[in-house]
Amino acid sequence: MPLLGAHQSIAGGLHLAFDRIDQVGGESLQIFTANQRRWNSPQLQADEIRRFQQRWQESGNMPVASHASYLINLAAVDPKKAGKAVAAFVDELQRCQLLGIPYVVIHPGSHGGIGVGAGLEQVVTNLDSALEQTRLSAPSPVVLLETTAGQGTSLGSRFEELGRILGESRFASRLGVCFDTCHVFAAGYSLAPAEDYVRTFAEFEAHIGCDHLHFFHLNDSLKPCGSRIDRHAHIGEGMIGLEGFRRLLNDPRFREHPMTLETDKGADLAEDIENLRRLRELID
Repeated sequence: MPLLGAHQSIAGGLHLAFDRIDQVGGESLQIFTANQRRWNSPQLQADEIRRFQQRWQESGNMPVASHASYLINLAAVDPKKAGKAVAAFVDELQRCQLLGIPYVVIHPGSHGGIGVGAGLEQVVTNLDSALEQTRLSAPSPVVLLETTAGQGTSLGSRFEELGRILGESRFASRLGVCFDTCHVFAAGYSLAPAEDYVRTFAEFEAHIGCDHLHFFHLNDSLKPCGSRIDRHAHIGEGMIGLEGFRRLLNDPRFREHPMTLETDKGADLAEDIENLRRLRELID
């Protein structure tokens, strides 16, 4: 079955994310490795790394992904801003190398008015710069470009845009895709009824290839298909509906993929528990 889980807080220590994912019965995990609202992250200490890896092992060595900071814009053109984005992403990649995290999810960036084509060129340039600076370190995490809703000038809402980045990067073997259900739906790719689901993944296969899809974010959408507005909803409480998730969860191509929630939750994590229950009930 798909490995269902959730994004969890690292408050109090990186290792405590595993306490939280175990609490909700998750089988995969996504975290921020540091405060995602700050450019500079404190250096990881040996004891932090040891505790994280120990708790990871105790939790069954589940798939783990880091989500890079939302501040990082790899489409930045201004040399100073681009340099800052690359430096922050290099730092994130190095943190994940130290922790042993195999996947780093990142939004491609926003072109800011220079146009989609020029923006994608800049993403490739800055992305390759970061990958070049971390290419000699091992293990090297796979960078997962996340599908986006297409708000404003954000890149990555069309499958062909992500396919172009993968096709033009000098480090294609270190790249993949994270498929966010809310974002894809908001970008105009329907996941239900059946013919829409088939059409969506036929387009994905044509422009990217399902072999490049390594991770999912499972979020329902508050806004309609094609709205280009990114607003997550709890599973079955948005406009994707349960049938879209049923098709995805039972798709044999994705039976062993990690799939994490990114929906709102309280301190007791009750919402994660309920969303995971709803998802598991959809699996045949």
